[in-house]
Amino acid sequence: MSTERGPISQFIEKNYLHFNAAALMDAAKGYETHLTEGGKMMVTLAGAMSTAELGISLAEMIRQGKIDIISCTGANLEEDIMNLVAHSHYKRVPNYRDLSPQDEWDLLENHYNRVTDTCIPEEEAFRRLQKHIHKIWKDADDAGERYFPHEYMYKILLSGELEQYYEIDPKNSWMLAAAERNLPIVVPGWEDSTMGNIFASYVIKNHIKATTMKSGIEYMAWLADWYVKNSEGKGIGFFQIGGGIAGDFPICVVPMLYQDMEMENIPFWSYFCQISDSTTSYGSYSGAVPNEKITWGKLDVNTPKFIVESDATIVAPLIFAWLLKQ
Repeated sequence: MSTERGPISQFIEKNYLHFNAAALMDAAKGYETHLTEGGKMMVTLAGAMSTAELGISLAEMIRQGKIDIISCTGANLEEDIMNLVAHSHYKRVPNYRDLSPQDEWDLLENHYNRVTDTCIPEEEAFRRLQKHIHKIWKDADDAGERYFPHEYMYKILLSGELEQYYEIDPKNSWMLAAAERNLPIVVPGWEDSTMGNIFASYVIKNHIKATTMKSGIEYMAWLADWYVKNSEGKGIGFFQIGGGIAGDFPICVVPMLYQDMEMENIPFWSYFCQISDSTTSYGSYSGAVPNEKITWGKLDVNTPKFIVESDATIVAPLIFAWLLKQ
Protein backbone atom coordinates (compact mmCIF):
# COMPACT_ATOMS: atom_id res chain seq x y z
CA MET A 1 0.00 0.00 0.00
CA SER A 2 1.28 3.43 -0.93
CA THR A 3 2.25 5.53 2.10
CA GLU A 4 2.37 8.73 0.04
CA ARG A 5 -1.41 8.77 0.08
CA GLY A 6 -3.71 10.10 2.77
CA PRO A 7 -6.05 8.12 5.02
CA ILE A 8 -9.04 8.08 2.64
CA SER A 9 -7.00 6.55 -0.18
CA GLN A 10 -5.37 4.07 2.17
CA PHE A 11 -8.77 3.04 3.52
CA ILE A 12 -10.33 2.37 0.12
CA GLU A 13 -7.25 0.53 -1.14
CA LYS A 14 -7.34 -1.75 1.89
CA ASN A 15 -11.08 -2.34 2.09
CA TYR A 16 -12.57 -1.91 -1.38
CA LEU A 17 -11.63 -5.30 -2.78
CA HIS A 18 -14.78 -6.78 -4.31
CA PHE A 19 -17.98 -6.00 -6.23
CA ASN A 20 -18.83 -2.31 -6.74
CA ALA A 21 -16.17 -1.34 -4.22
CA ALA A 22 -13.50 -3.05 -6.34
CA ALA A 23 -14.94 -1.41 -9.48
CA LEU A 24 -14.55 1.96 -7.76
CA MET A 25 -10.90 1.22 -6.97
CA ASP A 26 -10.20 -0.10 -10.47
CA ALA A 27 -11.81 2.96 -12.07
CA ALA A 28 -9.80 5.34 -9.89
CA LYS A 29 -6.52 3.61 -10.72
CA GLY A 30 -7.46 3.55 -14.41
CA TYR A 31 -8.17 7.30 -14.34
CA GLU A 32 -4.82 7.89 -12.66
CA THR A 33 -2.96 5.73 -15.19
CA HIS A 34 -4.65 7.58 -18.05
CA LEU A 35 -3.41 10.94 -16.73
CA THR A 36 0.06 9.61 -15.91
CA GLU A 37 0.44 8.42 -19.50
CA GLY A 38 -0.39 11.89 -20.80
CA GLY A 39 -4.11 11.52 -21.45
CA LYS A 40 -6.77 14.18 -20.96
CA MET A 41 -10.10 13.68 -19.22
CA MET A 42 -13.66 14.81 -19.75
CA VAL A 43 -15.96 14.67 -16.71
CA THR A 44 -19.73 14.74 -17.24
CA LEU A 45 -22.16 15.85 -14.54
CA ALA A 46 -25.78 14.72 -14.64
CA GLY A 47 -28.51 15.11 -12.05
CA ALA A 48 -28.01 17.70 -9.32
CA MET A 49 -24.41 17.02 -8.37
CA SER A 50 -23.79 20.71 -7.67
CA THR A 51 -26.59 20.81 -5.11
CA ALA A 52 -25.07 17.64 -3.64
CA GLU A 53 -21.98 19.86 -3.12
CA LEU A 54 -19.66 17.85 -5.31
CA GLY A 55 -17.76 21.11 -5.68
CA ILE A 56 -15.95 20.37 -2.42
CA SER A 57 -13.86 17.74 -4.23
CA LEU A 58 -14.46 18.67 -7.88
CA ALA A 59 -13.03 22.19 -7.50
CA GLU A 60 -9.70 20.81 -6.27
CA MET A 61 -9.63 18.31 -9.15
CA ILE A 62 -9.96 21.28 -11.52
CA ARG A 63 -7.29 23.32 -9.74
CA GLN A 64 -4.85 20.41 -9.86
CA GLY A 65 -5.37 19.94 -13.60
CA LYS A 66 -6.93 16.49 -13.35
CA ILE A 67 -9.92 17.51 -15.48
CA ASP A 68 -9.55 19.05 -18.93
CA ILE A 69 -13.16 19.61 -19.96
CA ILE A 70 -16.61 19.26 -18.37
CA SER A 71 -20.02 18.49 -19.84
CA CYS A 72 -22.87 19.31 -17.50
CA THR A 73 -26.55 20.01 -17.39
CA GLY A 74 -27.76 23.59 -17.09
CA ALA A 75 -28.88 22.75 -13.57
CA ASN A 76 -25.36 21.81 -12.48
CA LEU A 77 -23.97 24.94 -14.16
CA GLU A 78 -26.21 27.30 -12.19
CA GLU A 79 -26.73 25.39 -8.95
CA ASP A 80 -23.06 25.50 -7.98
CA ILE A 81 -23.24 29.30 -8.13
CA MET A 82 -26.53 29.32 -6.24
CA ASN A 83 -24.96 27.26 -3.48
CA LEU A 84 -22.06 29.74 -3.43
CA VAL A 85 -24.30 32.78 -2.91
CA ALA A 86 -27.26 31.41 -0.94
CA HIS A 87 -26.04 28.41 1.06
CA SER A 88 -27.33 29.57 4.45
CA HIS A 89 -30.83 29.93 3.02
CA TYR A 90 -31.05 26.35 1.80
CA LYS A 91 -33.43 24.09 3.70
CA ARG A 92 -32.66 20.44 4.32
CA VAL A 93 -35.56 17.98 4.53
CA PRO A 94 -34.13 14.71 5.88
CA ASN A 95 -37.60 13.11 5.95
CA TYR A 96 -38.26 13.86 2.28
CA ARG A 97 -39.50 10.31 1.65
CA ASP A 98 -42.44 10.95 3.98
CA LEU A 99 -43.66 14.23 2.49
CA SER A 100 -47.29 14.38 1.44
CA PRO A 101 -48.53 16.31 -1.62
CA GLN A 102 -49.65 19.04 0.79
CA ASP A 103 -46.18 19.18 2.37
CA GLU A 104 -44.72 19.66 -1.10
CA TRP A 105 -47.24 22.38 -1.87
CA ASP A 106 -46.32 24.16 1.37
CA LEU A 107 -42.67 24.18 0.31
CA LEU A 108 -43.68 25.74 -3.02
CA GLU A 109 -45.78 28.36 -1.23
CA ASN A 110 -42.72 29.25 0.84
CA HIS A 111 -40.62 29.58 -2.34
CA TYR A 112 -38.56 26.44 -1.87
CA ASN A 113 -37.76 24.10 -4.76
CA ARG A 114 -36.88 20.61 -3.55
CA VAL A 115 -34.06 18.46 -4.91
CA THR A 116 -34.33 15.18 -2.96
CA ASP A 117 -33.47 16.24 0.62
CA THR A 118 -32.39 19.80 -0.19
CA CYS A 119 -34.61 22.80 -0.94
CA ILE A 120 -33.22 25.68 -3.00
CA PRO A 121 -34.57 29.10 -1.94
CA GLU A 122 -36.10 30.91 -4.89
CA GLU A 123 -35.46 34.51 -3.81
CA GLU A 124 -31.92 34.16 -2.47
CA ALA A 125 -30.71 31.72 -5.16
CA PHE A 126 -32.63 31.96 -8.44
CA ARG A 127 -33.65 35.62 -8.29
CA ARG A 128 -30.34 36.83 -6.86
CA LEU A 129 -28.47 35.21 -9.73
CA GLN A 130 -31.08 36.36 -12.25
CA LYS A 131 -30.65 40.00 -11.30
CA HIS A 132 -26.95 39.94 -12.10
CA ILE A 133 -26.91 37.56 -15.08
CA HIS A 134 -29.67 39.53 -16.81
CA LYS A 135 -27.41 42.57 -17.08
CA ILE A 136 -24.63 40.52 -18.69
CA TRP A 137 -27.08 38.98 -21.16
CA LYS A 138 -28.56 42.37 -21.99
CA ASP A 139 -25.19 44.08 -22.40
CA ALA A 140 -24.14 41.36 -24.87
CA ASP A 141 -27.46 41.65 -26.69
CA ASP A 142 -27.13 45.43 -27.02
CA ALA A 143 -23.57 45.05 -28.30
CA GLY A 144 -24.55 42.39 -30.82
CA GLU A 145 -22.30 39.83 -29.09
CA ARG A 146 -22.99 36.12 -28.64
CA TYR A 147 -21.63 33.70 -26.03
CA PHE A 148 -22.24 30.21 -24.69
CA PRO A 149 -24.24 29.76 -21.46
CA HIS A 150 -21.14 28.92 -19.40
CA GLU A 151 -19.26 31.94 -20.76
CA TYR A 152 -21.89 34.28 -19.33
CA MET A 153 -21.52 32.48 -15.99
CA TYR A 154 -17.75 32.86 -16.15
CA LYS A 155 -18.15 36.59 -16.82
CA ILE A 156 -20.30 37.13 -13.75
CA LEU A 157 -18.00 35.08 -11.51
CA LEU A 158 -14.82 36.79 -12.69
CA SER A 159 -16.40 40.25 -12.41
CA GLY A 160 -16.46 39.92 -8.62
CA GLU A 161 -20.06 41.14 -8.48
CA LEU A 162 -21.22 38.08 -6.56
CA GLU A 163 -18.50 38.17 -3.90
CA GLN A 164 -20.76 40.26 -1.65
CA TYR A 165 -23.05 37.24 -1.33
CA TYR A 166 -20.53 34.41 -0.82
CA GLU A 167 -21.73 32.06 1.92
CA ILE A 168 -19.33 29.15 1.50
CA ASP A 169 -15.57 28.99 1.19
CA PRO A 170 -15.02 29.97 -2.48
CA LYS A 171 -12.52 27.13 -2.87
CA ASN A 172 -15.49 24.73 -2.69
CA SER A 173 -17.17 26.19 -5.80
CA TRP A 174 -16.25 24.16 -8.86
CA MET A 175 -17.62 26.82 -11.19
CA LEU A 176 -15.35 29.44 -9.65
CA ALA A 177 -12.37 27.09 -10.03
CA ALA A 178 -13.40 26.44 -13.64
CA ALA A 179 -13.84 30.15 -14.40
CA GLU A 180 -10.42 30.99 -12.97
CA ARG A 181 -8.85 28.34 -15.21
CA ASN A 182 -11.16 29.11 -18.17
CA LEU A 183 -11.92 25.39 -18.28
CA PRO A 184 -13.79 24.28 -21.41
CA ILE A 185 -17.43 23.39 -20.66
CA VAL A 186 -20.27 22.17 -22.84
CA VAL A 187 -23.84 22.47 -21.56
CA PRO A 188 -26.21 20.42 -23.72
CA GLY A 189 -29.90 21.15 -23.25
CA TRP A 190 -29.18 24.31 -21.25
CA GLU A 191 -32.65 25.56 -22.16
CA ASP A 192 -34.34 23.31 -19.62
CA SER A 193 -32.51 24.87 -16.65
CA THR A 194 -33.98 27.63 -14.51
CA MET A 195 -31.72 30.27 -16.08
CA GLY A 196 -32.58 28.81 -19.49
CA ASN A 197 -36.28 29.24 -18.74
CA ILE A 198 -35.66 32.80 -17.55
CA PHE A 199 -33.68 33.60 -20.70
CA ALA A 200 -36.52 32.18 -22.80
CA SER A 201 -38.97 34.48 -20.99
CA TYR A 202 -36.89 37.51 -22.02
CA VAL A 203 -36.91 36.24 -25.61
CA ILE A 204 -40.69 35.81 -25.55
CA LYS A 205 -41.05 39.36 -24.20
CA ASN A 206 -38.79 40.62 -27.05
CA HIS A 207 -36.35 41.91 -24.46
CA ILE A 208 -33.36 39.84 -25.65
CA LYS A 209 -32.72 38.09 -28.97
CA ALA A 210 -32.55 34.29 -28.88
CA THR A 211 -29.32 34.40 -30.92
CA THR A 212 -27.52 36.22 -28.09
CA MET A 213 -27.17 32.76 -26.52
CA LYS A 214 -25.10 30.31 -28.56
CA SER A 215 -26.90 27.02 -29.19
CA GLY A 216 -26.41 23.34 -28.53
CA ILE A 217 -25.47 22.74 -32.16
CA GLU A 218 -22.75 25.35 -31.79
CA TYR A 219 -21.59 23.55 -28.63
CA MET A 220 -21.28 20.32 -30.65
CA ALA A 221 -19.35 22.07 -33.43
CA TRP A 222 -17.03 23.66 -30.85
CA LEU A 223 -16.55 20.30 -29.10
CA ALA A 224 -15.71 18.61 -32.41
CA ASP A 225 -12.94 21.12 -32.99
CA TRP A 226 -11.65 20.73 -29.40
CA TYR A 227 -11.67 16.94 -29.66
CA VAL A 228 -9.68 16.92 -32.90
CA LYS A 229 -7.07 19.25 -31.38
CA ASN A 230 -6.73 17.33 -28.10
CA SER A 231 -7.06 13.64 -28.98
CA GLU A 232 -3.50 12.93 -30.09
CA GLY A 233 -1.20 10.65 -28.12
CA LYS A 234 -2.90 8.92 -25.19
CA GLY A 235 -6.20 10.53 -26.12
CA ILE A 236 -9.17 11.72 -24.11
CA GLY A 237 -10.93 9.76 -21.38
CA PHE A 238 -14.59 9.95 -20.45
CA PHE A 239 -15.63 9.96 -16.78
CA GLN A 240 -19.41 9.95 -16.61
CA ILE A 241 -21.24 10.82 -13.40
CA GLY A 242 -24.85 9.71 -13.87
CA GLY A 243 -26.33 9.45 -17.35
CA GLY A 244 -28.60 11.55 -19.49
CA ILE A 245 -27.77 14.33 -21.91
CA ALA A 246 -24.65 15.45 -20.03
CA GLY A 247 -23.10 12.10 -21.00
CA ASP A 248 -24.76 11.21 -24.28
CA PHE A 249 -24.22 14.58 -25.99
CA PRO A 250 -20.42 14.78 -25.72
CA ILE A 251 -19.68 11.08 -26.18
CA CYS A 252 -21.39 11.28 -29.60
CA VAL A 253 -18.74 13.67 -30.92
CA VAL A 254 -16.54 10.69 -31.85
CA PRO A 255 -19.01 8.82 -34.10
CA MET A 256 -20.07 12.15 -35.56
CA LEU A 257 -16.48 12.96 -36.55
CA TYR A 258 -15.88 9.42 -37.83
CA GLN A 259 -19.13 8.76 -39.65
CA ASP A 260 -20.46 12.17 -40.65
CA MET A 261 -17.22 14.12 -41.06
CA GLU A 262 -15.52 11.01 -42.53
CA MET A 263 -12.45 11.43 -40.31
CA GLU A 264 -11.55 7.75 -40.39
CA ASN A 265 -8.48 8.16 -38.18
CA ILE A 266 -10.23 9.98 -35.33
CA PRO A 267 -9.37 8.21 -32.05
CA PHE A 268 -12.06 6.62 -29.89
CA TRP A 269 -12.45 7.73 -26.27
CA SER A 270 -9.45 6.13 -24.56
CA TYR A 271 -10.92 5.50 -21.08
CA PHE A 272 -14.51 5.14 -19.97
CA CYS A 273 -16.11 5.06 -16.54
CA GLN A 274 -19.72 5.52 -15.56
CA ILE A 275 -21.03 5.91 -12.03
CA SER A 276 -24.74 5.22 -12.02
CA ASP A 277 -27.40 3.64 -9.85
CA SER A 278 -29.53 3.07 -12.95
CA THR A 279 -30.13 -0.65 -13.38
CA THR A 280 -29.47 -2.25 -16.76
CA SER A 281 -32.79 -1.90 -18.53
CA TYR A 282 -34.61 -1.77 -21.86
CA GLY A 283 -33.79 1.22 -24.03
CA SER A 284 -32.21 3.23 -21.23
CA TYR A 285 -29.07 5.25 -21.96
CA SER A 286 -28.09 5.48 -18.29
CA GLY A 287 -28.74 1.77 -17.89
CA ALA A 288 -26.80 0.66 -20.96
CA VAL A 289 -23.62 -1.31 -20.30
CA PRO A 290 -20.41 0.24 -21.70
CA ASN A 291 -19.99 -2.43 -24.40
CA GLU A 292 -23.15 -1.16 -26.12
CA LYS A 293 -21.20 2.00 -26.90
CA ILE A 294 -18.82 -0.01 -29.08
CA THR A 295 -21.62 -0.61 -31.61
CA TRP A 296 -22.23 3.17 -31.79
CA GLY A 297 -18.59 3.93 -32.57
CA LYS A 298 -17.95 5.66 -29.25
CA LEU A 299 -15.58 3.19 -27.58
CA ASP A 300 -12.98 0.81 -28.98
CA VAL A 301 -12.84 -2.89 -28.19
CA ASN A 302 -9.74 -2.25 -26.09
CA THR A 303 -10.87 0.93 -24.32
CA PRO A 304 -10.58 0.43 -20.53
CA LYS A 305 -14.19 0.34 -19.35
CA PHE A 306 -15.52 0.63 -15.81
CA ILE A 307 -19.00 0.87 -14.37
CA VAL A 308 -19.72 1.48 -10.70
CA GLU A 309 -23.37 0.78 -9.93
CA SER A 310 -23.83 2.97 -6.91
CA ASP A 311 -24.76 6.46 -5.72
CA ALA A 312 -22.53 9.01 -7.45
CA THR A 313 -22.67 11.32 -4.42
CA ILE A 314 -20.82 8.59 -2.51
CA VAL A 315 -18.56 7.22 -5.25
CA ALA A 316 -17.31 10.34 -7.05
CA PRO A 317 -15.78 12.05 -3.99
CA LEU A 318 -13.96 8.80 -3.11
CA ILE A 319 -12.49 8.45 -6.59
CA PHE A 320 -11.51 12.12 -6.54
CA ALA A 321 -9.90 11.60 -3.12
CA TRP A 322 -7.76 8.83 -4.60
CA LEU A 323 -6.70 11.03 -7.51
CA LEU A 324 -5.89 13.88 -5.10
CA LYS A 325 -3.95 11.42 -2.88
CA GLN A 326 -6.06 12.36 0.12
